[in-house]
Amino acid sequence: MKYANVIVDISQSRLDRTFQYRIPVSLQSSLRVGMPVRVPFGSGGRMVRAFLVELTDTPEFEEAKMKEIEAVEERGIPVEQPLIQLASWMRETYGCTMIQALKTVLPARRRVKSRTPRVQQTQLPAPDPGEKPPALNAEQQAAADGIWAEIHAETPRPCLLYGITGSGKTEVYMELIERTRREGKQAILLIPEISLTYQNLQRFYRRFGDRVAVVNFRLSAGEKYDSFEKARKAQVDLMIGPRSALFTPFPNLGLILVDEEHEGAYNSETAPRYHAVETAVARSRIAGCGVVLGSATPSMETFAAAMDRTYAIFTLRHRARAGSHLPAVRIVDMREEMREGNKSIFSRELAENIQDRLEKKEQVILFLNRRGYAGFVSCRSCGHVMKCPHCDVSLTSHRGGRLVCHYCGYTVPMPDACPACGSPYIAGFGTGTQKVESLVVKQFPSARVLRMDLDTTGKKDSHSKILSAFAAGEADILVGTQMIVKGHDFPKVTLVGILAADLSLHSSDFRASERTFQLLTQAAGRAGRAESGGRVVIQTYSPENYAIVLAARQDYISFYKEEMRFRRLMNYPPAGCMMSIRVTSEEEETAAAFADELAAEIRVRFAREEPAVIGPSDAGVAKVQDVYRKMIYVKHEERQVLLDIRAICQDGAGCAVQADLL
Repeated sequence: MKYANVIVDISQSRLDRTFQYRIPVSLQSSLRVGMPVRVPFGSGGRMVRAFLVELTDTPEFEEAKMKEIEAVEERGIPVEQPLIQLASWMRETYGCTMIQALKTVLPARRRVKSRTPRVQQTQLPAPDPGEKPPALNAEQQAAADGIWAEIHAETPRPCLLYGITGSGKTEVYMELIERTRREGKQAILLIPEISLTYQNLQRFYRRFGDRVAVVNFRLSAGEKYDSFEKARKAQVDLMIGPRSALFTPFPNLGLILVDEEHEGAYNSETAPRYHAVETAVARSRIAGCGVVLGSATPSMETFAAAMDRTYAIFTLRHRARAGSHLPAVRIVDMREEMREGNKSIFSRELAENIQDRLEKKEQVILFLNRRGYAGFVSCRSCGHVMKCPHCDVSLTSHRGGRLVCHYCGYTVPMPDACPACGSPYIAGFGTGTQKVESLVVKQFPSARVLRMDLDTTGKKDSHSKILSAFAAGEADILVGTQMIVKGHDFPKVTLVGILAADLSLHSSDFRASERTFQLLTQAAGRAGRAESGGRVVIQTYSPENYAIVLAARQDYISFYKEEMRFRRLMNYPPAGCMMSIRVTSEEEETAAAFADELAAEIRVRFAREEPAVIGPSDAGVAKVQDVYRKMIYVKHEERQVLLDIRAICQDGAGCAVQADLL
């Protein structure tokens, strides 16, 4: 092998291809695919880093004109062949450059001084000698056996573990991890970053001891390097972490688990804008290992794949803890509260229930559903929401008294009164967690209150400290946003109050109902996880909406059927395929003109395929750091048509273009 094809470490689309170099005699026996090397590049021959992606005996052009590899980067970390394959898949799927994909699958990029992760330096519990794991109940055992059989089938499918809140999905995960270890293989468990708490991790340390490694964004470069090196050398059997843990370089990967697979945290916001669930399925195919997606509220895409048998599905219908049942749920119509003179953010029923729990020395969670709150306009008297007549999403309030649809650009003036009932109480929603906390303290002065939001969790470990304090009974009421309802288990919580359940329902996003259902179902699942039972009060201005009604019933199947009717009607995913195209420029006129030209070009060049091209219009946030943003949305039944359209979406005329499948 005399020649090496490399990808240079320069993220420019015109350089997104392999370049061929001669291999010097001194390196011919030591070079391997995936190694980082230094090569002379360009007419000036400046030294740049590159990754070797192929070794070959066939020169692509005259050898005398070919440059030679300078050296292997001594501090660089090689990329394993399966991860190179995964990077290639990501490049094609997410429209990034190969070097961007390679850097993504290589989270620890340089050799640094080894350092044990802090999370493992704390006094985490080790397994007791001879301690037996808890026995699975019949449902859990059936799910574990069924998943294991599917993983070892001749043509295995990804598996969905669909179980109600509190059904014991984690115990099934641990059983599957144990079986994987017995085969001499390793496992990856993906958890949303917000769930990487002491409370959750200690269960895995008790079961698997020092064979567990953890990675998250708070670790230093040395700590990350140490965790990934242990995995590379098979010194650990399980890696737990957020989406970056998916790229752990295990030598014999046997299982990938994605907990809370519906979570938005699995979407990368930077290039490559990959989805960790899709990428986990792709890695499982490349590695020949099993993949399990777990959730009480699966994404529509995942459940649709289970319904058409692309995925295998295994169900847990009952709570795992003996005597534990789903909580009783009450929907309170805040329009009635206002008509009867109660203008407080607490309904009378919720206030009475809070007082009752305080007297009984039980705990309360007050969840403020702020996802998507910014900008939508509703009436406090009748609950009417201003919506786009063309896209069936909420209009967003802009300066200058305009309401705008961020899909198609439809615009109407801000009304002075509700067009449905004439009430003057029509406006946006502005209540935050700090205000809720102050109102709780004022109305319930004897209560010990903790608040958990972005302001109180900015410091290192503050997230875990707040949750640990609440779990230890150091507070009676926990007030917070969605971060307090993500998989936490508080046995003393017998009441969950959901304030302003409508907020996420009316965000300007076609997935608004799905995300509302997921949030409310997950929030309700925090109550009554012990024998004492629980109660949930959902406060809303839209008590008849199916997302709220079915979340109260914890009825995912009915919600899925109802939501799919809407998706099919509007050709939204997963009923169809959809892509967003964002055009950005420092000049608003330039961005608008280029977006208009691009939309017109798509309509002309793909006239035969007849894609639905929507827009251009202003982005949800139309200007960020003096850069203007315009959006185009494209729908089509076939994913490949959208991929072909994405291929022509190139930067130009002072504009940058980013196209993402939704």
